[in-house]
Amino acid sequence: MTSAATRQAASHHQAAADSGTGPGAGSGAGDLDAQSLAGLLERNARAHPHKPAVIHPDGPRRVPGARSAGPAQAPAGGPAHVPEYGTLTYGELQAAVEELAAGFTRAGITKGTKTVLMAPPGPELFALVFALFRIGAVPVVVDPGMGVRRMLHCYRTVGAEAFIGPPLAHLVRLLGRRTFAGIRVPVTLGRHRLGRARTLTAVRALGADSARRGDTARVAAGRDDLLMIGFTTGSTGPAKGVEYTHRMALSIARQIEAVHGRTSEDTSLVTLPFYGVLDLVYGSTLVLAPLAPARVAQADPELVVDALERFGVTTMFASPALLRTLAEHLTAAAPGRHPLPDLRCVVGGGAPVPDSTVAALRRVLDEKARIHVTYGATEVLPITSIEATEILGDPADAGAGAATGTSGGAGTAARAAEGAGTCVGRPVPGTRIAILPVTDGPLPRLGAGTRLPAGRVGEIAVHGDSVSPRYHRSPEADRLHKVLDDAASAADAAARDAADTAAAGDGTPPRTWHRTGDLGYLDEEGRLWFCGRAAQRVRAEHRDLHTVRCEGVFNAHPLVRRTALVGIADSTTTGTGTAADSGWGRGRGGDRVGQRPQRPVVCVETEADLDAGTWQRTVAELRDLARAHAPTTGLESEDFLRHPGFPVDIRHNAKIGREELARWAERRLAPPAPLLSRDRAAQLVPLAGWAYLVGGALWAATAGVPAARLPRVLWWTDAALSIAGHAAQIPLALPRARAAGISRPAAAGLTLLYGATWWRKL
Repeated sequence: MTSAATRQAASHHQAAADSGTGPGAGSGAGDLDAQSLAGLLERNARAHPHKPAVIHPDGPRRVPGARSAGPAQAPAGGPAHVPEYGTLTYGELQAAVEELAAGFTRAGITKGTKTVLMAPPGPELFALVFALFRIGAVPVVVDPGMGVRRMLHCYRTVGAEAFIGPPLAHLVRLLGRRTFAGIRVPVTLGRHRLGRARTLTAVRALGADSARRGDTARVAAGRDDLLMIGFTTGSTGPAKGVEYTHRMALSIARQIEAVHGRTSEDTSLVTLPFYGVLDLVYGSTLVLAPLAPARVAQADPELVVDALERFGVTTMFASPALLRTLAEHLTAAAPGRHPLPDLRCVVGGGAPVPDSTVAALRRVLDEKARIHVTYGATEVLPITSIEATEILGDPADAGAGAATGTSGGAGTAARAAEGAGTCVGRPVPGTRIAILPVTDGPLPRLGAGTRLPAGRVGEIAVHGDSVSPRYHRSPEADRLHKVLDDAASAADAAARDAADTAAAGDGTPPRTWHRTGDLGYLDEEGRLWFCGRAAQRVRAEHRDLHTVRCEGVFNAHPLVRRTALVGIADSTTTGTGTAADSGWGRGRGGDRVGQRPQRPVVCVETEADLDAGTWQRTVAELRDLARAHAPTTGLESEDFLRHPGFPVDIRHNAKIGREELARWAERRLAPPAPLLSRDRAAQLVPLAGWAYLVGGALWAATAGVPAARLPRVLWWTDAALSIAGHAAQIPLALPRARAAGISRPAAAGLTLLYGATWWRKL
């Protein structure tokens, strides 16, 4: 971003800062109530145009305007091959934002234009996001880790009008014309355009004159105007479009600032682009982690540590997969604590963070570093937060606790082994939590007697400015997940001033609560305990079993790495059925009439391979644990199945694929299929093909190739289908086989032999 407009804008920002004029001259996030996100970035750029905004690994294609911060700055003793880094200042970033905003406007992207945004993490991504914010356009963001089919479903539901992405994404757009029928402004990232799409360079050229004249004023936006559309992960149902308003985004920024002590002086290591957006709002410097977002667990921890040390990172957010890798690397690197003197705050989230990971980080990081675990959802972030000392306990209090007979310094983690669930902390400022009765159907109104008392497990509902008011174009999802509070107090109503109430005249119900779909309870201290997903609870014959509570008991066994409680069809009471259809359904009020109970099964992943005798002793000990704790009472008579390696969500490497485990468990416990079953009959077809292939080859070798053409054509066709066709299916079969606990060699052999008749039923 080295155009004349960049230099001129940077000079303009410096002059405004020096004179103390311009919107919000100063530093830091300051009064987050008075600005939009684009306005806060502009204010930070005017105050400190030469301050580094984005430090990023500098790949083969250098970002215009970024200066090198290369290996010469690498600390002594660091990794042998460290990436070069580029730096983009606030002045340069703001100039690029204004140039792009003007170009987008001239290209036809204006206020309210829903714009698919597919760009890799980097300074260009942040310039694009803030340019769209500046003109009031609505970015549509989908996690590519959910797969092409789910991504296309998400885009189809939005009805976007503009599309910004790399050439490969535009190729998908052209092939999926029905999905992207409404696209009228396509923009291609990179040098080459595809179809009628403009390149980003051409868009910048469109806006260069306006940027030079300073004719790039922000579009005014109301607090309840739509800011962007994100999508849920879809891990427990279809992905839903979540509407983010300006009010919601600013509230999230305020809450994270308050809970984690964020300031403009921070340098933040970013592994999730949304947190990078917040860094730019705060006026801090963000460092993009040297990793592939879709393969976080495979990140090189040595390079991550190098970035932490090289740039004096003070705070970082990471998924449990990366935190576990980082903790293991620091533990192995040197005895004692690792010298990361600048790191003061580590935040884990995006998936459940194991207590063992928190404990490992606590052992190796400097004592002054605070380790926070947050709980939230796409619809509301964050909900609660808890620090490592409360999770693990304060060793200084352990003696006093022993003397008084209390838990003392044991921390909340110790109660997980008793079936209490996972403590995720107290609500962040401005967020209220209610525990509602569990129901799979809609809950239209939240009356005075609806909330459950402390200690009772129910569905977690959240209310506050950081809660998304609605789903995009999904009234059915709103009906199931949003509930109007009839019993809201006068203080709640007064919290929205007159201006905000007038701005909310878009049909948004006042004081709306969001049903998270998670189960939990509040303790006497106001802390929230997470007990699992409502959709994943196992509905046994006499009561509901909560996954996280039960698994906490079994995970305490020293030979167990993790467990997963799943429910399958109980053939003794239901006859036939599958894991998918053996649930209670989505009846109103959780009514059990006409519903079929599930058979609880505990899948177990052990720390190491166990022989048959050790496994049998382990099962006996797990049953003893089940008898000893109320949440698992009754499970001592159920099945414990050892699985070689749980299927996990590739985006987090922590969320267990429970539906896949349920199907695996059902196959393991199902009686052998009869010889004349449909599945066995289908497998006779590929076997017959192999028999014809082998028989034909032996015939040709002994009696010569037949003169008739038809047998030869059939043989070669059979060879293509049986060898090439089945071999091409192996990459499709391996993920399902891995989820089913089948080794790669066995899966490859079975797929080559049976083709789709084998792996499609996994």
